[in-house]
This record gives sequence, structure tokens and C-alpha cells, in this order.
Amino acid sequence: MKWALLSVWDKTGIIDLAQEILRNKYSIMSSGGTGKALADAGVKFTEVSSYTGFPEMMDGRVKTLHPKVHGGLLGRQQIDDAVMAKHGINRIDLLVVNLYPFEKMSGQRLSLDALIEFIDIGGPAMIRAGAKNYKNVAVVVDPSDYQVVITAIQNGEISMDQRLTFAKKAFARTAAYDAAISNYLYLLDAPFPSTFTVQFNHGRALRYGENPHQQAAVYGSSGIAGAQPIQGKQMSYNNYLDVNAGVALLREFDEDPAAVIIKHNNPCGVALGTGLLDAYITAREVDPVSAYGSVVCLNREVDKNVAEEIAGTFVEVLVAPSFSKDALGIMVKKENMRVLLIPPRSESDEIRSIDGGVLIQRTPPYQEHWEVITDRDPTPYEMRAIQLAWKVCKHTKSNTIIFADQKRTLGIGAGQMSRVDSAKIAIMKACASLKGSAVASDAFLPFPDTLEVAAQAGATALVQPGGSIRDKEVIDAANRLHMAMVFTGVRYFRH
Repeated sequence: MKWALLSVWDKTGIIDLAQEILRNKYSIMSSGGTGKALADAGVKFTEVSSYTGFPEMMDGRVKTLHPKVHGGLLGRQQIDDAVMAKHGINRIDLLVVNLYPFEKMSGQRLSLDALIEFIDIGGPAMIRAGAKNYKNVAVVVDPSDYQVVITAIQNGEISMDQRLTFAKKAFARTAAYDAAISNYLYLLDAPFPSTFTVQFNHGRALRYGENPHQQAAVYGSSGIAGAQPIQGKQMSYNNYLDVNAGVALLREFDEDPAAVIIKHNNPCGVALGTGLLDAYITAREVDPVSAYGSVVCLNREVDKNVAEEIAGTFVEVLVAPSFSKDALGIMVKKENMRVLLIPPRSESDEIRSIDGGVLIQRTPPYQEHWEVITDRDPTPYEMRAIQLAWKVCKHTKSNTIIFADQKRTLGIGAGQMSRVDSAKIAIMKACASLKGSAVASDAFLPFPDTLEVAAQAGATALVQPGGSIRDKEVIDAANRLHMAMVFTGVRYFRH
């Protein structure tokens, strides 16, 4: 006789599974809420307390913590048979467990005393015992695997490979569960835990890392990390980085059709348009050389006309909220071009590895405080231009200087050690006259030189965080050059 022990919080699919394993000559043990659900459905089972001879106690805290349960999970065939027979221990061949929902309840603002009751003890103990003994016990912790179990049982048995796969998932689940509890308790008295534990799932190997001699994988089932092409080649390490950067910038623009073109983790062209086609062409023409082999991010549905325009050049990845049927029909001919749907935003801490550890960064809610600090206010045209430049500046590698008009970036200088050099690069790469343009700087200007270079190129308005000990010198220079300048109070370094 084979035995299955069922003990689940999430009862999705449990009745169908129980009925099927009964039909395949298993006996079932259960207790508590799972037992009630089985009884209500007319599924025959043995109460755990009846089997162990020990009642549930302490408001259900102690149910399965018993040698007859754990002996049944840990007993090895042909090694422990005699001791199991001596003590009346039934071998448990199938364990189906999912845990009290600590992760979900920790977001419900419960008191600590109330939340502690959602820390599962018996469940993880059984999962670990059964997973350790996977050669003899199949441990199932995910309702999405129930059909796999049903099919395997109908075909005769759960294979060793399947048991090992289930065991891996089981240990990953208990690791994530303990991590959630540990992190929560540490965060009770500190913004960051002294020991930080994190787990990402849905790992997929990539062809290689930043370069062919490097190995890489992506983990995550939501947000950009979970996005996979609806057509085209497999995503690369660099593709994911560029899509992440491009979508973050694209989300700055809601009201107008917008196009963001990314190359090597920096924007090389950003534009608004009367329609998506107009926005895309305008953004591409900001720097058409750099746009070749780029990642293109669009904030409206891609139709036939946009698809035809994009298909006329080399684009590595195209990202948009949706694609018309005609557009997909055109782009499928570009076999190597990856096409992605923009996923819902996934909020999380930023984690970056360094030698020996990681850096963790969190961005709490904040507000910029825009203040005109020059004698002259920006005109409405200049204000729209500096708003666009500032949005792009926030998502470009430091030091960065962005020139823009009210519809597009005109010149982008990024990733330089000198802010003046960034300005000179932006001017050198400008796609049109900078006369009457606006300029944005991601950090304060420590000297008037960057402003003077921008003014000489034709800029008439500038936005920056402010906060330098030489702010007055920069303000005086702006007034002398008849430039409008706005301080925002917030710096946007990106390393």
C-alpha cells in the first residue's frame, strides 16, 4: 500500500489530485483545513492524529511533528524497513505540502504576534525531510505540478528524475520562505537587514555574457527579467540591460507618443511625436549611426507603418505595449530581431555585485522642488524643452549633459569624467542647431564653465540640481548670459 500525505494552505487543485491518487491505489493521510476540504468533497482519508495516536494541540501548532510522520518521510527502502515495521511506521511515498502564506501576510500590516502565527513549522520540516529522501519520496510544493504527478501515477510511477526535480523545487521553496521571514524580522528595527537573503527563480541560461568568453543567465519571472521575445532570437545579456534602461526612460512619457533608442545602456535618441511613426523617425535621426543595431522602445501600439519603417534598418530589439497583426506579419521576416511586449513594472531594490558582496539601493518616494533661480524665467517653449531634457538626463550615465528642444533630444554627452567634456561631446554630436535649445545636467555645476560652453553653443535655458558651494557664480554667469536656469534639488548620478 502506498501512502500520500496532503497538507496544504493553498487548496487549488487538491481535490482533483486526491481523487486521482485514490483511484491509483494510494491511501491518504491529512489533517486540519486540508482534511476538512477532503471530507467536504467526500474524499476518504486517515487523520494524522489517528495515525500517530497523538492529538493536534496548541491551536494547531503541533500536528505533523511526530516520529511516525517523519520516520515515514525519512525511511530508506531496504535500510530502514525493520525499524519502521517495529514502530508501526508507514512509508510515505508522496508528500504534497504548501506553506502558510507568510510572504503575503507580511504585507498586511499585522502585529508581530499575529504575523508569527503565519510562520509554518511542520510544513518546512516535512518538505525538507521528504526532499532529503527524494529517492523514496516525491515532494510536491507547487500546485502547478499536480498534473505532472497525476500523469506520472497514471503511467505507473513517479520517475527518479521527476523526484529529484521536485526535491530541488522543495529546497528552493523552503529557502525562499526562511529568507522572507529572516528579512522581515531584521527590517523591524533597521532599513536594511544585517543579513540579506534574496532568491530569484525562473533562471534561463543566455548564450554568453557581455562578451563571448563570459557565461551568463537571467533570473526572474516578472518585469524586464521575465520578458521573453514573442519573435526573434534569444535575448542576450546586453539586450536585457538595454531593454531595462530603455523601458525605464520610456515610462517617463505618458501623454505623447514617444520613442527611446538605446545603445550600450545609454539613450542615443529620444523624441515625442504627433504619432508613433513621427516619434520613431525623429528619435532615430537624432543619431542614426548609433541607432544602427540598437534597442528601440515605443509607448504605443506598433502598427503596419511603424513596423515597415523599423524593418527597413537593423534593430536588435523592439519593445512596445502591443503590436497589430499586420505589424507582426511584417516583422516576422526579420528573423533575428527580438520583439518584446513591455511588461508591468516590477518594484524591487536595486542589487549590484561588487568584489566580495553586493550593493543594495532603494528609492523611496521623493519629490523634486523646481525653482527658477535666475533673473529670467524660462519661456513656455524652454520649459517644455528642459522638462524633456531632464527626463532623459535621469536615465543617462554620469556625467551627462543633454541638449533638447520641446520634442527631441538634440545632443547627448554621457559617461565622461568631466562635465565640460560631456557638454562638448553633446555639442559635437548634435543633430541640428542648438540655438534656443535647453540643456540638462544630472548633477550640480561646480563651475560656470559647462554653462558657458552650452550658452556658446546656443542654449538659452538650463536645468540642474543645484547645491554647489559655487552656485552663486553659476547663477551670476547665467544672468550675464541672459539664460534661464532652474534648480530641481535632486541629483541623478548613474554609475
